[in-house]
Amino acid sequence: MINPVYSPDNERYSNGMKYRRCGKSGIMLPEISLGLWHNFGDVDTFANSQRMAHYAFDKGITHFDLANNYGPSYGSAEETFGEIMRKSFLPYRDELFISTKAGHDMWPGPYGEWGSRKYLMASLNQSLKRMNLDYVDIFYSHRYDPVTPLEETLQTLVDIVRQGKALYVGISKYPKEAAEFAYKYLAERDVHCLLYQGKYNLFNREPEEEGILRQAKENGTGFIAFSPLAQGLLTNRYLNGIPEDSRMARGGFLKKEQLTEDVLSKIKALNKMAEERGQTLAEMALAWVLKDDLVTSVIIGASSVAQLEDNLKAIRNTSFTKEELRRL
Repeated sequence: MINPVYSPDNERYSNGMKYRRCGKSGIMLPEISLGLWHNFGDVDTFANSQRMAHYAFDKGITHFDLANNYGPSYGSAEETFGEIMRKSFLPYRDELFISTKAGHDMWPGPYGEWGSRKYLMASLNQSLKRMNLDYVDIFYSHRYDPVTPLEETLQTLVDIVRQGKALYVGISKYPKEAAEFAYKYLAERDVHCLLYQGKYNLFNREPEEEGILRQAKENGTGFIAFSPLAQGLLTNRYLNGIPEDSRMARGGFLKKEQLTEDVLSKIKALNKMAEERGQTLAEMALAWVLKDDLVTSVIIGASSVAQLEDNLKAIRNTSFTKEELRRL
């Protein structure tokens, strides 16, 4: 049986999604973006990955966030997305904002990670092939390299834009001083740094505490938050223990040791507050990240359409009273 051709919802831009301007640029991003870090690899069911991508676009999510080593296995999330592009999204390419990154471990040997020109160029070329794309909308330096001269990394980003392989560039997880250097270096070469991507959630306030949020705004750069739910801690998933099918039970990035009594008590208190607001904990946690204009978008991960549907409810109410913010 031949799969029917995908046809997106005609109401996708009037289904409730809101869009925010990305720093000083012409780009508007949806408040919720879909990240493909997990659940889109070759260990996952393609049909489920495709359903989530379709649902996201039908609901006005135009931004899909990837990186070279997303999966597992490395590269497989981009391959999955490439198949979705080929089968579904190709006619709508100009409606999509697609990102990828390079900086973390990707292949063996001295040229398979960090920030050298050789690695970044080779990685992006591979990513474009995997995703069936001629260009990405934004390419990130995925992490600051303390050894490679920062000028080498940044000049590579400039050249990638000039070669037409990316329309915009961004930086991810850079310390404040390196970020300031990057903003100025890129601007002096007429390549604006469109986005800073950083971890930001109720349990991790570093971007505001270290001035990263304010710095990005002052440089006309948008801020996009990843891990807004602290990999699931800021949901009702662990209120009553560790489910066998949870990410924490499987190990990996989220460890059982992280769910201390102190953390659990905070999760329960936050959950009670969310209930008072008429939201789930996940909805409130996402809404908190979006509470002001310092954040352009949040990147969510999802393992099902139902989970994605729940998370999208967060944009219904992103306002907090002063008392609520004090309690939080």
